[in-house]
Amino acid sequence: MSESAVGLPIPAAAYYAWIIPFVFGLIFIFRYQRVKARLSNGIWFSLFFYSFLALLAMTILGTYNFPLIVVCGTLFLIILGIIGVLFVLQAFLLIWNGWIMWRRESHTLANMLTLILGLAILILPFLAASLSNHLPQAAQYFMSIFPNLVILYVLFWFYNYLTMLVIYQFNWPRHNQDYIIVLGAGLLNGDRVSPLLAQRIMRGVKFYQKQQRKKQHPAIMIFSGGQGPDETVPEGQAMLDYAIAHGLPAEAGWAETKSKTTYENMLFSRRLIDGGEIKDPNVIFVTNNYHTFRAGMYARQAGLRADGIGAHTARFFLPDAIIREYIAIFMRHKWWHAIALVGIFGISLLGVWLQFRVG
Repeated sequence: MSESAVGLPIPAAAYYAWIIPFVFGLIFIFRYQRVKARLSNGIWFSLFFYSFLALLAMTILGTYNFPLIVVCGTLFLIILGIIGVLFVLQAFLLIWNGWIMWRRESHTLANMLTLILGLAILILPFLAASLSNHLPQAAQYFMSIFPNLVILYVLFWFYNYLTMLVIYQFNWPRHNQDYIIVLGAGLLNGDRVSPLLAQRIMRGVKFYQKQQRKKQHPAIMIFSGGQGPDETVPEGQAMLDYAIAHGLPAEAGWAETKSKTTYENMLFSRRLIDGGEIKDPNVIFVTNNYHTFRAGMYARQAGLRADGIGAHTARFFLPDAIIREYIAIFMRHKWWHAIALVGIFGISLLGVWLQFRVG
């Protein structure tokens, strides 16, 4: 037994309990070091993080140190209040962001996701309530279970995605890279690098230049992107020309000009790397920060051992882009999610049966 700040004994079990977050943390670190772009890593990080916070709170309360408890409790309530306000205002914040996207970007469905989601959060509860009033009691009970479980399921994986996306931004590769892959995006007017694509290119060029200054370790930059139907030159070639015009030595750049998707960016770039002289090379890829995690998934799928670094993205563009990325990641495992949703449907039916037959 140890003692608190006021002389009260602290059970030894309170110290042993710290083994729980320690174990969860070790599992997360082990899995993350092996494969960074894995969505399930978010579960292990959350288990570590929340068990750590719970034990920290219990430890602080166990000290009976009133000033410390007041300060920590106040900080906790402030953070909880901010989260609560953001939750209450989420629909209006999404609509506001959607309006900004409408004004600054093209009016495509992909650029209106925050607007659509914000309106759905406001309108759907009223439609559901109105509809349920015209349904049998059993159907009303089912509608009170199934949609909420589906929303919780989708939000659970969205939270894990956000967790891993944020953690992935702290990926700082060493300056010993042999290849730097820059992923393509659409060209403006068929042949001009867009501001978003320019951010990717310059992020890669700056990493190349910093590596040259610090380690004098030569690297090859691979600019990956094929030619779309509305483009007059391949993206990879336009990107290479842009990089050379902004300080990259011509001999340090290759253009990969066949890929049409992120997966093909990784696959065709890997083939170029495999044809080089370096055995077991160090490789990174560059894309925009919101795209790094999903791109890492495609790198793994293509058999390319590479992690990514992210270029800056305008803040107003991030919410819509993050939602778009999550939808794409969710659909990558659509059959597993379909099985889970069927299971949720069955659980909801079982709940109705228990309520009206057994109860």
